[in-house]
Amino acid sequence: MAGLKNTPLRIEDLDGWFAALLQPTALSELAVLLACGALAWSLVWLARRATTPHEPSILFGRRIIDGVMFPLLLLCLAYVARAVLAGWLPLAVFQIAIPVLVSLAVIRMGVKVLQVAFRDAPLVRLLERTISWVAWLAMVLWVSGFLPLVLEELDQIHWKVGTSNLSVRNMIEGALTAGAVLILTLWISSALEARLLRSATGGELSLRKAVSNAIRALLMFVGLLLALSAVGIDLTALSVLGGAVGVGIGLGLQKLAANYVSGFVILAERSMRIGDNVRVDNFEGRITDINARYTVIRSLAGRESIVPNEMLITSRVENLSLADTRVWQSTVVSVAYDSDVEKVRGLLTEAALAQDRVLRDPLPNAALSAFGADGLEFTLGYWIADPENGQLNLRSQINMAILAALRAHHIDIPFPQRVIHTRAG
Repeated sequence: MAGLKNTPLRIEDLDGWFAALLQPTALSELAVLLACGALAWSLVWLARRATTPHEPSILFGRRIIDGVMFPLLLLCLAYVARAVLAGWLPLAVFQIAIPVLVSLAVIRMGVKVLQVAFRDAPLVRLLERTISWVAWLAMVLWVSGFLPLVLEELDQIHWKVGTSNLSVRNMIEGALTAGAVLILTLWISSALEARLLRSATGGELSLRKAVSNAIRALLMFVGLLLALSAVGIDLTALSVLGGAVGVGIGLGLQKLAANYVSGFVILAERSMRIGDNVRVDNFEGRITDINARYTVIRSLAGRESIVPNEMLITSRVENLSLADTRVWQSTVVSVAYDSDVEKVRGLLTEAALAQDRVLRDPLPNAALSAFGADGLEFTLGYWIADPENGQLNLRSQINMAILAALRAHHIDIPFPQRVIHTRAG
């Protein structure tokens, strides 16, 4: 054991693994590794409590060990501990622990970033499994010592494409580098979007949404260029592709380009904002999201309409809450001609004021609006400030209160009556 004190233990076969792990020094390594885990857990707990105690994120996740920070911090502590112990003990446990921790950190980072960047996307689960399989396969090859041999064999399979000499190893390394660059780009854009949209409402939310979309598009474009460069593709060849895309936009993608431009115009000028109640093409609802290409409008009945942004720019749109979020409602009631008009107006006003959602400023107004064929017609008008909570339910409650009040005061609600004259013989 004296000869192994200052050099890391090299394990060549399965028997060597078990022999090294059965050494008394393995218990010391395991204790140090557990201490690193406890220290990493404590530091992440303190950092989460000091920054985002109740908000899950990529770094912290929903639980302490669910985010990216815990495996990354544990990996750093394990590297420091291995460097310290290398001069005192023959290392066996850390030779297994370091690759495992690297794989866990890579898997956790990729999975969390994809979950935040592409919520509910069908390909997220497939990408998560791909990252997991690749990371664990690399870990097994690393621990077993076959990784250099596999890379050397893959480097022997090469071919020439134009002036470039490509090999399977170069393509795999380029693809992994491209994936890492894209994941890092998505992480940065998601962090910026979360910070920009935090505690933003109304017009400020729309403006920040526009800035967030622009930043994400820019970062994704830069990340794509870096990824293509990492794979080995000559970026100067993209000039021809760029010209073809320009011609395609000019000929066949006019509508698509117009929708994207219209989306940024809507978000920049703030004529329509997230949370506004609008009516477009006889569809009325509340704007729940404004994307680069389309806007989502949700009706009070729960239906959602996906409206292209160009339509919101070129057609007539009624914004019911552009300058004022209050909405006026009314209901019509008929009473008998011999009813006390002032008493009826008072009962209608009291029925509206009995509802908490009806605004007191301005007060509800009950007016004699028409002389009907069967009775006097009164129109009760009132204002509300929360149409997103439903309008029909409030009108129903007011109508029920009116009906109960009229019956309690013996005021008749007329129904159509017709007099038929008959002529004898």
